[in-house]
Amino acid sequence: MQNDLAELEVEEDGLRVRVVRQRPAAAPGPGDTGELSTAALTKAEAAGRAEATAAGFITLEAPMVGTFYRAPAPDADPFVREGDLVEEGQALCIIEAMKLMNEIEAKVAGRVAKILVDNGQPVEYGQPLFLIEPGR
Repeated sequence: MQNDLAELEVEEDGLRVRVVRQRPAAAPGPGDTGELSTAALTKAEAAGRAEATAAGFITLEAPMVGTFYRAPAPDADPFVREGDLVEEGQALCIIEAMKLMNEIEAKVAGRVAKILVDNGQPVEYGQPLFLIEPGR
């Protein structure tokens, strides 16, 4: 890091290259556990969570860091789809962490209102995965 490059764009013979350097994130302090905090959420995420809570949805969050999978195998049907009714304890997805496949279960019975993560996407601890409308 020898300079404070904010943006560089070069175009020659129809080839265009653009480089933008962003400020590095602050290193975690000695007391940080790596969990997402409200301060770490973007304004959009915080607003989305507040809206979901106000609408009465339960947010199912990732209990670990890993890769999110909607189905038990690449050629299998997904565990659930948006709109499906689920029972408490029913498997909703898998998070692969360190080559171990961990089934993530519903913590409440209800309807899957929204799946917030794409198949194969890396997830962080505490990241919202599903919005569930509790059964009445």
